Amino acid sequence: MGTLTAGIVMMRWELLSAFLMFCTSQLNIVCRQSSRNTMAFVCSGLGLTVTCFFVMSLMGMNYNAVAVAQFWANTKDVFFDVMSKTPTDMSYYY
Repeated sequence: MGTLTAGIVMMRWELLSAFLMFCTSQLNIVCRQSSRNTMAFVCSGLGLTVTCFFVMSLMGMNYNAVAVAQFWANTKDVFFDVMSKTPTDMSYYY
């Protein structure tokens, strides 16, 4: 019994994240079935956020404001670099 309790205490954030992912998935399905698209979108965003937190905690990654700012700065630089190399007359397929 002590081993089970210790395991639950050690995995509390991962278990909570998994439970929240399940709840947001179920809420998303219910909201889509009842044509509440805005609430379904909110539930999808919440589920995505919890999923990212879940994966980061399983991988042992932590984040802070400096890391998030550095990530977005790097993303912006890569985006502008890629967009500057695309041709202006690039055809789009619809």
